[in-house]
Amino acid sequence: MQADSPTEQFTSPILKTLPDPDVPAQVCPRRTRIQLDFVLLAIEALDLYASELMLMSLEELQLQDVIENRVDFWQSRNTNPLRRSHQRDSLSLDKAKALVAVGCHIARRQTAQVRQLLNVQRQLAAKQLTPDHSVPLANYLERFRRHFRSRMNPNRTAIAAYKENERLDELALSLLEQVLFCTGTAGMERFWSSLFDGEVA
Repeated sequence: MQADSPTEQFTSPILKTLPDPDVPAQVCPRRTRIQLDFVLLAIEALDLYASELMLMSLEELQLQDVIENRVDFWQSRNTNPLRRSHQRDSLSLDKAKALVAVGCHIARRQTAQVRQLLNVQRQLAAKQLTPDHSVPLANYLERFRRHFRSRMNPNRTAIAAYKENERLDELALSLLEQVLFCTGTAGMERFWSSLFDGEVA
């Protein structure tokens, strides 16, 4: 009888657009967790309110059943093994999809800003000038360095490689390219697939 049937669990329509990759135990590999968190970090460096906007987007995108609240959001981010407050818990595919969805949702609002920063960077590079010749670009890089150093574990070899500002700026600029990647048509699907490049069996 219908009355005895288990209640069908609600799945946000946005999650259904992202396929489940063939990964062991259906949880996110290490590289996926790192890369996803780094891109979200770049989005936060672009907008001081990005973290709050991402949390608000969970409700807007009907993702509260996947990431329930602020604590759950940060615990999911902290599955990045390079963080100071690293959680040993795994990151489920659904939670990773939710993080991708909110990240791309906010990134689309930043499209014009990201394009402008990348254009400025290319112009400066063509003139062999450093990024600090542009105030907006220098501000982005300074915020990214601050976020990165306050949240990542300096005792990790992978993080120690970014001790010098120049290396960290290179990472911040490459992530800016990836944020732009998230903003286009089917950007969310392409970003999701890129997180598993080389990881799928």
